[in-house]
Amino acid sequence: MTISKAAFMLLFAALAANAQTARTPPDLAWLAGCWELKIPERKMTVTEHWMTPAGGTMIGMSRTVTDGKTTAFEFLRIIEREGTTIYIAKPSQNNEETEFKLTAHDKTSATFENPSHDFPQLIRYTRTNNDLQARAEATRNNTTRGFELEFKRINCP
Repeated sequence: MTISKAAFMLLFAALAANAQTARTPPDLAWLAGCWELKIPERKMTVTEHWMTPAGGTMIGMSRTVTDGKTTAFEFLRIIEREGTTIYIAKPSQNNEETEFKLTAHDKTSATFENPSHDFPQLIRYTRTNNDLQARAEATRNNTTRGFELEFKRINCP
């Protein structure tokens, strides 16, 4: 089966138009790389890997290993949808993905929020040299609770 020149040109134009709408998340390339947190007293290592932005997405993953066994993992994406940057998390314990909107960012930090989610409602990454701080928090009954993870840059395996 051959495709006509006109059909090919229409297909090419549609693909080009679609490619122009797929935008890379703004200024978040600083997050790319491999990051690790070791907690020796709990025999725990948490690693988070982020691919460089390409094709309108950043893809990430996280794994927690405790005493030599994987105890949790998470699949992550940062995408641009209709002019809004969205962080999408799919932890191993959840059946559904959760979306957070980018609410603030600069050259070394990004804050994503979803006020209707139970926990977390806010996720913030901040990079300083070879350190990456990840904060997760939520507010209930006028009380904010959360935790921070302090990652160090490692060579990607």
